[in-house]
Amino acid sequence: MAHGSALQGYDIIGDVHGCAHALMRLLEKLGYHQLDGVYRHPERKVIFLGDIIDRGPQIREALQLVRRMVEADEAQMVLGNHECNALAYFTRADNHYLRDHSERNARQLAETQQEFAGAPQLWQSYLDWFLTLPLFLEFPQFRVVHACWDTALIAQHRERYGDGHINREFLRAAAQAGTLEAQVQQRLTCGVDLPLPEGLSIVSRDGYQRERFRIKFWVADARTYGDLLFQPDPLPPEVAQSPISAEHRDQMVIYGADQRPLFIGHYWLNGTPRAIAPNIACLDYSAVKSGRLVAYRFDGETQLHQEKFVWVYKDP
Repeated sequence: MAHGSALQGYDIIGDVHGCAHALMRLLEKLGYHQLDGVYRHPERKVIFLGDIIDRGPQIREALQLVRRMVEADEAQMVLGNHECNALAYFTRADNHYLRDHSERNARQLAETQQEFAGAPQLWQSYLDWFLTLPLFLEFPQFRVVHACWDTALIAQHRERYGDGHINREFLRAAAQAGTLEAQVQQRLTCGVDLPLPEGLSIVSRDGYQRERFRIKFWVADARTYGDLLFQPDPLPPEVAQSPISAEHRDQMVIYGADQRPLFIGHYWLNGTPRAIAPNIACLDYSAVKSGRLVAYRFDGETQLHQEKFVWVYKDP
């Protein structure tokens, strides 16, 4: 810990997506100051929820700031779906890349590739660094994952990999449909989603056409698909009002109200930051889309408190 002080708490920060300047302002608001090129706090550490890359205006700067904090033991970070996608996109197995170089996949990484266009070795060093990061973190008092805590899948991952970390073998296996690794990566970094009825689709706020929709993983008594929806884009009314099928109920994951606090990102929320359940906070408030970059100041409480959400707005 900085200056040899005792650790008193964690500041958990949502999806940065290249908003380095907003991140600096948020860290300063939280009481962190640069020392030897690293943001430090005398009594606290940061946990980043992943998705540092893509979309935003200062991706290289954001990566440098976060990596310096992690390597100086002033922060920890879990992988987001954007880091996992980048790893697969740039990793070859035999004569192909693990993630298809389609127009859609290239578009997701366009801003990141542009920023590193003249520095391929630097970009490779960040890809190598991503491989050292975990998919989830578990502490005695709280848990951290990018999108969804699935206790059963996490137990299987631990049995095979020892903890939350991944390696090149994991990447190769995750690129194959149906493997444990593919299930773990999808569930932990993208959450639970369900298919729309055949022939229906949603065009999301980021311009992608989607045939699936994201659902809550903490609502045991949901009756309709509208009760389950957890994304900014609405469902077609006829779907929202339909009762949940037995098949889809079997695919639901429930994070119980009796479990330790959980922190996630990923879901592009709007409005004033608040807990989505008494023990769950989503800290992704669309910073890159002129929203808020959000942190939660955690000090061991079992129920989350409204006043402990802290945020800044992205630079205009």
